Amino acid sequence: MDLQGQNGLLTTWREGWRARGWIAYVVAALLTAFYLDLYFTEHLTPVARALQLPSKWMLYGALYCVAMIGGAAYYLRRHGNSRYNQVRIAVNVGIQVALAFLLPLIMPWFGGNEFYFSYLWPLDWYKLQPGTLAGLPVYLALFSIVGSLIVAPLLAYRYGKRWYCSWVCGCGGLANTFGDPWRHLTSKSTQAWRFEKVAVHTVMFLAIASTALLALDYVIAGQHGTFHWIVAGEQVWSVKKLYGLVIGSILAGVVGVGLYPLFGPRVWCRNFCPMAAMLGLFQKLGRFRIRVKEDMCISCGNCSTYCEMGIDVRSYAQSNQSFTRAACVGCGMCAHVCPRGVLKLENVAPLQADKERVRLPVVDL
Repeated sequence: MDLQGQNGLLTTWREGWRARGWIAYVVAALLTAFYLDLYFTEHLTPVARALQLPSKWMLYGALYCVAMIGGAAYYLRRHGNSRYNQVRIAVNVGIQVALAFLLPLIMPWFGGNEFYFSYLWPLDWYKLQPGTLAGLPVYLALFSIVGSLIVAPLLAYRYGKRWYCSWVCGCGGLANTFGDPWRHLTSKSTQAWRFEKVAVHTVMFLAIASTALLALDYVIAGQHGTFHWIVAGEQVWSVKKLYGLVIGSILAGVVGVGLYPLFGPRVWCRNFCPMAAMLGLFQKLGRFRIRVKEDMCISCGNCSTYCEMGIDVRSYAQSNQSFTRAACVGCGMCAHVCPRGVLKLENVAPLQADKERVRLPVVDL
């Protein structure tokens, strides 16, 4: 019966560490323990100092790069026959190493700020907090504001959220590379989709609302003691501390990475990332879509099996329906594993797409 099962083009369910076997549970436990130790103890600080690194976070950044590079080699060995995959993974790893590790490491040597250019608000929730902006040079403050509020949404409208979630973001980069062996574990159930829609937009709202509250607290300069105590106080349950603890530490790290071997590599991106939610809204309004070639799908299920965002791509292909989903990160895996070339990632002006639906001539722009 195993030989007759739907296994896609890869080994998928035949390796215990990739199929929620006991090894997968051990790996998940080790990853979870690492993140708990990273966020809630100082055990890694002496190690960082011994390696001449300024903090445990720089040590984590170095380990992150190693994991991505190793994962990239694994990924490209399996999927490197696609030029899209080659370029995407190379850019993703290069940005992580250069902009999220080496540059933040080097900048303080020249009297500058430790600044992570590849992370934008609301993913990097601190980027637009008034206290953070006030402590930055003008060019970095402008980069944070313009990049987060203007450039990111415009690029998502033009190219879809893939420009960030699959090419730039470090969270997505780790999922693309180190997390690739577990991409098929992402749930495609209706219940998972419903949870995703509620959870990810709730976190996006919390990111926006809490940033606004901190801005208000900054403007009134703590004149209202109780308000300041609740919003920006040092107690663990203040808005600032609680968001950082629950969203920034537990969901993004402990749950988001620790559960890779059990629930797939995009637990954080799919269900909790406020940046993914925001860019997904612009993607729905924009030009990105996955085009389906009509009457070619053979219902093999490879596209749905390997969608790391839990989208049932096969149902669209069977219905001859080109589509745009807010969750899609444009990794291109559905098109890559399709044996008949039914799927294609593309950017189409809405007017042109409308013409195509009614069978009018379409002129590519």
